[in-house]
Amino acid sequence: MKPAIQPDWLICVRKFLNSNNHMDRIDFSGKRVIIRVDFNVPLNSEKEITDDTRMRKAMPTIQVVLDGGGSIILISHLGRPQQKRQEDGLINRDRFSLSPLVEPLAELTGAKVFFARDCGGPSSKKLAASLQSGQILLLENTRFHEEEEEGDEDFAAALAKLGSVYINDAFGTAHRAHASTTLIANFFEPEDKMFGLLMEAELENAERILHRSKKPLVAILGGAKVSDKIGLLSKLLQLADSVVIGGAMAFTFIKSQGGQIGSSLVENDKLDMAREIMSQADKLNVKIFLPTDVVIADSFSENAAVRTVPIDQIPDEWMGLDIGPDSIQIFTEAINTANTILWNGPMGVFEMEAFAMGTLSIAKTVAERTGSGAYSFVGGGDSVAAINQSGLAEEISFISTGGGAMLEFLEGKVLPGVKAIAGS
Repeated sequence: MKPAIQPDWLICVRKFLNSNNHMDRIDFSGKRVIIRVDFNVPLNSEKEITDDTRMRKAMPTIQVVLDGGGSIILISHLGRPQQKRQEDGLINRDRFSLSPLVEPLAELTGAKVFFARDCGGPSSKKLAASLQSGQILLLENTRFHEEEEEGDEDFAAALAKLGSVYINDAFGTAHRAHASTTLIANFFEPEDKMFGLLMEAELENAERILHRSKKPLVAILGGAKVSDKIGLLSKLLQLADSVVIGGAMAFTFIKSQGGQIGSSLVENDKLDMAREIMSQADKLNVKIFLPTDVVIADSFSENAAVRTVPIDQIPDEWMGLDIGPDSIQIFTEAINTANTILWNGPMGVFEMEAFAMGTLSIAKTVAERTGSGAYSFVGGGDSVAAINQSGLAEEISFISTGGGAMLEFLEGKVLPGVKAIAGS
């Protein structure tokens, strides 16, 4: 029998979710409420939002506070400005400013939205003090301040003084011990800090995978590197009945078994690890499904010459960019045995139409199996993008907004942003 996976901290999270410390018990009337959101949305060269999914996901939490008569101070980051400094060493404030989000936010909420040109400074304090019920104040990018990523207590304290209630609704950043996601919670009494509706949904659905999944559980893993998924793979050997492996990470497993993979992406330093994972899966009676055929190209290009060959017989100078039709059939049959499905990572370079068939076929299968009664959980930026591209998002049980945070939670790691509220 596989060991139960119940680290003490996850038990703490479960107890918190089952407690009474939820948004619906708070009277927000007349209160200034700080909400940490994840508005790290993509912007084009015209500073227009190209995908507002993260903003829309935060709307239920925001609406509860507004409907309850409260005012809101929204805190978020955008990009990685500290790592993208200009040649003169200064941050490109125009490129990473949250100001383009003001008008779209007003349209989504129907509320009056103000913008503070700083984050916890004089402008923030003045505007926060004058907020009326039903109004919103959006602060400038937290990551303009080095103190944010350093987890500086003074910076966190300055942010905390802006409101009387703190809500963390940014699951995507919960694995970072930053000032606005973790340290800030220390300045609020237990009854005045809580998770938002999105954060609760993320935790409840991930916890369902860990502790309440209906067997059989089939995990689908893709993406580029085995090294990115080692922790999750190890956990899935204890949780899953079957693991489907596609994407470029499959080539490391194929090569570890002596296959010829041409110029396909591979992690040569992880070959022994791939063999060990296969060995452990066999011992734990977990079925590993690897691709049997692959769509190959003579260059990484939409216009490349393409062929379909056995995955262990890829010619030199050719690279695998999608799973082939036989693999799609095998994976489909595996997924159709599932009562619970976890999907993280695409099956190929789905952004190019020539290599999208594998990923979109798996998306269709997951959606159809969900329609037949299975529970499906999809997480990771590329997987979510693929589901959106397929037009099947509404047919999935739950789509996670957290990439790294979701992976770390499923691996059993402590998420600082969660622990700061749920306790230890």
